[in-house]
Amino acid sequence: MFTDEVAFEERLSTPSSALVRDLARLDGDLLVLGAGGKMGPSLCRLARRALDAAGRTDLTVHAVSRWSDPAAAQQLEDAGVRTMPFDLMDPAADLKELPDAENVVFMVGAKFGSAGAPSHAWAVNAALPDRVARRWPYARIAAFSTGNVYPQVPVSSGGCTEDDPVGPVGEYAMSCLGRERIFSHVALTRGTRVAAIRLNYAVDLRYGVLADIASAVRASEPVDVTTGHANVVWQGYANEVALRSLLHTSAPEPFTLNLTGPETASVRRLAHWFGEEFGKEPVIAGEEAPTALLSDASACHALFGYPDVSLRTLVRWQADWLHRGLPLSGKPTKFQVRDGRF
Repeated sequence: MFTDEVAFEERLSTPSSALVRDLARLDGDLLVLGAGGKMGPSLCRLARRALDAAGRTDLTVHAVSRWSDPAAAQQLEDAGVRTMPFDLMDPAADLKELPDAENVVFMVGAKFGSAGAPSHAWAVNAALPDRVARRWPYARIAAFSTGNVYPQVPVSSGGCTEDDPVGPVGEYAMSCLGRERIFSHVALTRGTRVAAIRLNYAVDLRYGVLADIASAVRASEPVDVTTGHANVVWQGYANEVALRSLLHTSAPEPFTLNLTGPETASVRRLAHWFGEEFGKEPVIAGEEAPTALLSDASACHALFGYPDVSLRTLVRWQADWLHRGLPLSGKPTKFQVRDGRF
């Protein structure tokens, strides 16, 4: 359990021996674009610690973001990460001002509000990747994507695999598929080595599907189970896979990987687990739909191993986090949305 955010960040950024071995093989600096988001700071800190453990103090981790929170940037600087204030969407911004790097993690994305401002979602999610690929054509690029590029499938199916056809619902999901298509195009036409990481719901105790459900149960608010199943994964594992995927980037076909946990988690069951933790009966609303947005990440687990933190452990951690009154981000995942309107 964690007594404060400092202890939590320590656990979140502790590299595995496998990550240390992999990052020891990097052929140059690491550039993280969109490093100020929910996952970016912990990924940068994790990368720096893994490189240090591998004896690669010669390599720099560059963290690029607007850095609207100077304290977050300073914390990374204190951890040995070089932060760079930069607005990637500024029309006057010249990407040549950013450093050359042999390894790029693309974490920029627009989701919430995309239903009301679809052009912005397309500009961020689909147009920006072309500029990035032109600026770093010879880099390895690991680009975060999303399981939303798949259609909703029967719960009994076990989820979509990487070989299943895509079927995005809504402007956000379509623009994310656009991002993948742009990176695929540069892999095909320019030989840029790319990995497309289709992530489903990373869990950081300050936000995520578990935080959403746990908060509702604790407050005796209804938990809508219409979207009755979801995939979740420990954020530390998600960050490790993204970094390790740099060594699997490929062209002319990108390396495409589903990234999530091994369970098709029942929302109703999660609510009852949290009810046990909080000593109260959850308030359940609705009935489970026969379909959900689900991914099969067995290829990821075969290549990188299973997540090192189990679902039941995450539930206990999340409940204890709320018991202690530790902070939440206030940013719900909206995993219940079924029409693609975020």
